[in-house]
Amino acid sequence: MTTDHADTWADRLQACYTGVVHDVLRARGHANCVLPPAIRLIDPSHKVAGRAFTLSGHIDHTLDPHETLLRWTGFLSKAAPGSLVVCQPNNSSVALMGELSAETLKLRGVRGYVVDGGCRDVEFILTMGFPVACRFFTPADIVGRWTPDCFDEPVTIGDVTVSPGDYVLADRDGIVAVPGAMAQDVIAKAETAVATENKVRSAILAGMDPQQAYIKFGKF
Repeated sequence: MTTDHADTWADRLQACYTGVVHDVLRARGHANCVLPPAIRLIDPSHKVAGRAFTLSGHIDHTLDPHETLLRWTGFLSKAAPGSLVVCQPNNSSVALMGELSAETLKLRGVRGYVVDGGCRDVEFILTMGFPVACRFFTPADIVGRWTPDCFDEPVTIGDVTVSPGDYVLADRDGIVAVPGAMAQDVIAKAETAVATENKVRSAILAGMDPQQAYIKFGKF
């Protein structure tokens, strides 16, 4: 898999949608691929896909504000261009994304950001058009409260483990993770499924009985 900024597989995955990618993974015996539905894009009109750059951390009130900001900006420097950041913050009280961080990641060529936690400065992030998915909004930030502890190692969100090299797609329906080892095959099969669904749609709009359409194309 390519890891540079121009990621053709990420582009192809982004042209699909989470429902069809889930269906392909389910057919391959990997149905446990959907992140918790409470994690939503703050702008549901966005769609974003990318190779996962993972981040985890924890609350630590022993650190002073300067140290927490040094560690956070260190993460921003590490985030790989062309990736989609997936964060497990292990807390439900502070925002793990805000205006300046989103601006920085966008400028570095990061495709988007998914966090099993909070976000702030939502209006600014919406205006800049940087795709962010989160559980909740809060004005409380990480300063003096939270620190990253691991980069580019597997993280678990809900029942799904996302590893570096996995591909992640987020759209209006939710977020699906594709294991890196099967990503190329899954993306190709998802593209084929999208084309078949288009044929089913056209047949039904032309008057074909839905059951007959299903029997003919094997997809619904």
